[in-house]
Parts: sequence; C-alpha cells; structure tokens
Amino acid sequence: MTSLTPLHLQLAAEQKSAEVTDWSARISWVVGLIVLIAFVYWLMRQGWKWRGSLQSGLPELGSTPEGFADGEKLLTLTGRYHASTTAGQWLDRIVAHGLGTRSRVELTLTDQGLDVVRPGAADFFVPAAALREARLDKGIAGKVLPEGGLLIITWAHGDKLIDSGFRSDRSAEHPAWVEAITHLTSTTEGTAR
Repeated sequence: MTSLTPLHLQLAAEQKSAEVTDWSARISWVVGLIVLIAFVYWLMRQGWKWRGSLQSGLPELGSTPEGFADGEKLLTLTGRYHASTTAGQWLDRIVAHGLGTRSRVELTLTDQGLDVVRPGAADFFVPAAALREARLDKGIAGKVLPEGGLLIITWAHGDKLIDSGFRSDRSAEHPAWVEAITHLTSTTEGTAR
C-alpha cells in the first residue's frame, strides 16, 4: 500500500541546506571583517584626537567658585548633557576639555552664573557675564529631537562663543530656563554699561 503524503511535506523533506565544505574561506572572511571594523574604529578615534588637538587653544574650563552653593538658586535641572558646539554651527562639536562627552547633568543657575555638574565627565562653571542667550532647538551634534526638545545655552569662553545642548528629564522646564537666562543676561549687560 502506498501512502499519500501531501506535496509540500515531500518537498520539505527533500530540501536540505548545503553543507559547509570550505571552512578556511569562511573563517578568513570573518577575520577580514573583524580587522576592517577594528580599523574603522581606530580611524574614528584618531579623528576624535585630531579634533581635540585642533581645539587645544581653548582655555581650561572654569570651576565653581567658593560660596556658590550659598547663593539663591534661580533654577535647577537634572537631565542629559548632549554636546557643545561652536555657536551657530550645530554640527561643529567641541571635544577639548571633555566638552564632547555625553553624560548625565545637574544644572544650577544663580546670579553668579551656571554650574554644570556632570557625573563621569568634567564639571564646569559659566560666569553670569559669559552667558549670552538660551533658546529651544531641535538638534546639536549627535542628537536630533522634535522641535523645542533641546535647551541650548550660548556662552563665551575665551574668544569663542559656544552652544551647549541639554535635555531636562522634564522638558516642560525648558521655557523657564530660556526666560531666566534671558533675564539674567539682560541684567548683566545693564550693570556692565
């Protein structure tokens, strides 16, 4: 007696994948691919170091002055620091002095200035006189978000204007920061005259 099995079961039973017979060729392809990936990463690291050496003329970052914590805090923010770029050029990342390192951040704004505390990266302080503006934007080097998703603070460091991008854990805080820094910079400019 002949059994009738469906056609798709007969075809499935007959199909087998080809056995790998040339292991040396496959291994050499895998090794070649690993070497290529390692070379690309090495080139990226060299580019990062080269960019840092081009920006070596940037002065050291300021540290938090004594008595800063005693002053009245205008605003605080916890969130993420994304990058710093040359002002107005959102893709020209600054990597000198650790400004290219993404990290968590705690911002504190007082009449003295802006304290930027970054666990795992270099902290820095921006005096009130160096603050230029704050705005909401959608992108900075390496990060693009919906419109208004980033708080961009522009500040002067040496003879260079820098945009630093932050994103609060509660993005509804961003407009208050823009208003406070705008008020602080207009007050600082008024006393400087």
